[in-house]
Amino acid sequence: MSPADFAGLFLSFLARLITGTQGHWKGCPPTAEQRIYFANHQSHFDWVLIWAALPRELRAQTRPIAARDYWTSSPLKKWLTSEVFNAIYVSRTRSSPDEDPLEPLVEALSNGDSLVIFPEGTRSNKGDPQAFKAGLYHLAEQFPDVRLIPTWIDNVQRVMPKGEVVPVPILCTVTFGEPMQIESGEDKRAFLERARAAVMKQRPVQERAQ
Repeated sequence: MSPADFAGLFLSFLARLITGTQGHWKGCPPTAEQRIYFANHQSHFDWVLIWAALPRELRAQTRPIAARDYWTSSPLKKWLTSEVFNAIYVSRTRSSPDEDPLEPLVEALSNGDSLVIFPEGTRSNKGDPQAFKAGLYHLAEQFPDVRLIPTWIDNVQRVMPKGEVVPVPILCTVTFGEPMQIESGEDKRAFLERARAAVMKQRPVQERAQ
């Protein structure tokens, strides 16, 4: 077993130990097919929880999106994201007008990888997700056969609040909903609103009532 494989198993165990992470496959089974998991975004810990909630055999083919400036800011972060999680780095600001921020995601999907993305583009402090940005729509347009899985991460903002670096033990759940696709004739705004509603639908009933 390589150091990266060992670190992956250890981090999965650690994430479950700290958060009790449970994957609830409410709308689909954990099948080895190409997917885009799109979720609410409240913490840098989000994609680690989704990764830990996946069965081990799905992790190798599922790549999270990681902000290049944050996750390459130290040798340890860079090693974890590149060697353990096989993350795809994206820039939060364009270096030139011609730069396409979706290019590395398109390349990964073309190679058969699954993705974990956060369509809000930035973290929310709490409550409902912010409006989704257009990236999910463009990926769904280019890859209509890839299953889009709405995902809700619950309680993670209490584990790793914005601005904090040490996780706090709190029970978390990751709920995977029913797959969706772009409908015939559906425009970008309607699709993104429907996708956001699909993510919010996975939120636990007790939290919706608050």
